[in-house]
Amino acid sequence: MSKINFGFEKIHEGEKENRVAGVFDSVAENYDLMNDLMSFGMHRLWKEVLVEIAELNKDSYVLDVASGTCDIPKIILREFPNNKVYATDINHNMLEVGYKRSIDENFFNNLYFGAASGQKLPFKDNTFDAIFIGFGIRNFTDIKIGLKEMRRCLKKNGILIILEFSTPQSGIFQNIYDWYSFKILPKIGKLVANDENSYKYLVESIRMHPNQEKLKSMIIDSGYNKCKFFNLLNGVVAIHKAVK
Repeated sequence: MSKINFGFEKIHEGEKENRVAGVFDSVAENYDLMNDLMSFGMHRLWKEVLVEIAELNKDSYVLDVASGTCDIPKIILREFPNNKVYATDINHNMLEVGYKRSIDENFFNNLYFGAASGQKLPFKDNTFDAIFIGFGIRNFTDIKIGLKEMRRCLKKNGILIILEFSTPQSGIFQNIYDWYSFKILPKIGKLVANDENSYKYLVESIRMHPNQEKLKSMIIDSGYNKCKFFNLLNGVVAIHKAVK
């Protein structure tokens, strides 16, 4: 069996999904706080931009892969209450947090939940108008398999839109970001959530993720007709938008 990256560690391919699930089991209750720490709270704005760039219709059929605590479905259903949104995640604990949150914050209408891997989705071909994935694709065991699987589930001319940490375009910015990510963030994770190792993996997984141009090439190679990306915060985060 071939070996792949789990952060900076090399592991057997069959191990990754369970290892990733373990990380998110550990951080589920503090996931929103974790995102705030990793992005200085800007992840909320980035997700707003993500939904705006998607240009959804008022009656779109939408899938959110690796939905976590359902930040993206919340924004979609606030703006487009008649959309039908399916929230999937491999991690039951994350979905449970998202489900409770949808009730507490009153965005559960037209929101459906299901445990599923982004590499093996339980939907028919040509089902969705748009598929979102926010801060999840870097955790896939095989990104190319996931890209092809999401394409299968999209209708013709459907939109895949990916939000992910990426590669800063300025060397100075990169150095500052590396210092914060490797020296500060895991310590905050230990202090806030008593879990330094999970935060360490999350930082390492960002560094091992393909850069903007590489991910764009992978998307095109997976059969999408066109793809463009938008850098946010000097490329710390990028949004890729592709059309089937």
